[in-house]
Amino acid sequence: MNPTGKSKTLTTWMAFLFGSLGLHRFYLRGWGDAWGWLHLPPTLLGAYGVKRMLEFGQDDRLAWALIPLLGLSIAASMLAAIVHGLTADEQWNARFNPAGPACTSGWGAVFGVLGALIIGATVLIATIAFSGQRYFESQIVDARELSR
Repeated sequence: MNPTGKSKTLTTWMAFLFGSLGLHRFYLRGWGDAWGWLHLPPTLLGAYGVKRMLEFGQDDRLAWALIPLLGLSIAASMLAAIVHGLTADEQWNARFNPAGPACTSGWGAVFGVLGALIIGATVLIATIAFSGQRYFESQIVDARELSR
């Protein structure tokens, strides 16, 4: 691993663990990265939706709308971990370590990609199922209210 350059393994794990907060982007591009800051609003809104559902129960419609944002943020960060982890070392070094010595990745990046694949697929499927269930439940409730 290159102590002065950007590590592909570290970036993969940062995206895996803290990607929904944009920390991997800040590591690679600095605190001025606009895309890194754009990771925060959907993550925080989704977390607020989870908090609302815990407080007000499953019938809170605002929570229904906000929780999928958290799921999509986590799934997007898992995709970022997969993309970073599967980038060839030559391409990685050309993009993030052009002036320094080459950084080589090992099994750490592979394990990060495997974890991101498992967690990302699970979260994405759960988000789609949750959103679909809540949408169709709301349609049934609306249809019952119209028939009264």
